[in-house]
Amino acid sequence: MIALDPLLLGDLTLGDVVIVLVKVVVIFVIGLVATMLMVWFERKVIAGMQNRIGPNKAGPFGILQTLADGIKLFFKEDLIPEKSDRFVFKLAPYLAFVPAFLVWSVIPLGGDFSHGRTGTVKLFGHQTRLQLADPQIGVLLLLALSGIAVYGIMLAGWASGSKYPLLGSVRASAQMVSYEAALGLSIASVLLFSQTLSTSGIVRSQFGTRNWHLIVTGILPFVIFMVAATAELNRPPFDLVEAEQELVGGFNTEYSSIRFALFFLAEFMNTITMSGVIVTLFFGGPSPLTINAGGIHWDGHLPFGFLNGTVWFLLKLVVFLYIYVWFRATLPRLRYDQLMNLGWKLLIPVSLGWFMVLAAFRVSRDEDWNRWVVYPVAFGVIAVCALLLIAATRVSAKNRAREGAMF
Repeated sequence: MIALDPLLLGDLTLGDVVIVLVKVVVIFVIGLVATMLMVWFERKVIAGMQNRIGPNKAGPFGILQTLADGIKLFFKEDLIPEKSDRFVFKLAPYLAFVPAFLVWSVIPLGGDFSHGRTGTVKLFGHQTRLQLADPQIGVLLLLALSGIAVYGIMLAGWASGSKYPLLGSVRASAQMVSYEAALGLSIASVLLFSQTLSTSGIVRSQFGTRNWHLIVTGILPFVIFMVAATAELNRPPFDLVEAEQELVGGFNTEYSSIRFALFFLAEFMNTITMSGVIVTLFFGGPSPLTINAGGIHWDGHLPFGFLNGTVWFLLKLVVFLYIYVWFRATLPRLRYDQLMNLGWKLLIPVSLGWFMVLAAFRVSRDEDWNRWVVYPVAFGVIAVCALLLIAATRVSAKNRAREGAMF
């Protein structure tokens, strides 16, 4: 089945089709508006952190500045390099832009997932989910769509017919492929506890703050996912794809007008999309923040009716958008060798080792093994592997220093 939505079960009516079309339009419009607001939000917050004013001319508080920039880019002259592959050159921006929108089709944007509920709501007399589709392989679809964006960047540099965009695209591809492995392993830790690939099922398994995957997986998978996602987004401190000191402007150097705007929008849209994925995988998605400690009991209820979950989702989303802006304002850019070392020599081994520890804990709990034996053995094996990895890394660094390479 394409989508496990009560709306699409049985015979389809005109009302069902209209609701699906409304969902598509709403996701598309919200995506565009959210991207416009994200650009304004980032410029305004960074300006405040740097004691500047930021956008303040176009509209109240400068909120229409992004719209003005978009109109300017739309009417600028569109240049295509003479030695470029014209078809691929035109196609590449869409390969980078479209996947960011498609990811939102499987992210639950609201609904009630409390006490085993499925997150369905009643719209115009029809039971449906506040998400466009809920395939059984939702997480795999997220990973596949995030991988498609690599093709857009790689093809943009290759089709430009210039060496600097090509170098930028090769660097971007190596960076995104390197951190995709750590990203996938951190998601595997989430799947180990949710026991489903469905995004709504992952949210349903996290009802109650104590059941958030941030906590049950031991925080470390979230940290790894956050770092790897930042590298995949090419955002600071991993923005070596656009390192102007050596690459002029990176893979999009030869782009102008609306095609450059598509790459620009894709970068900010991907930031919003990845923040939504983080909220879904580790922070319960639309599930509310619950408090049950010190005599205080709060179920996270807000006076917004069936949009209660949507409000919670947006609040969590804004927190991570602010964190990404904070990263850009404070962190210096890494060297490229530091970037590769972090991905291959730290994040991948740590994420794999932690996944094995979590698997041992899960099996010991399900099979009723003696945890006082399993836990020390698991951590002992991980400690030995860590020492071997550190020793191998030091030997490699000494060999490179002996050969005169930079380390």
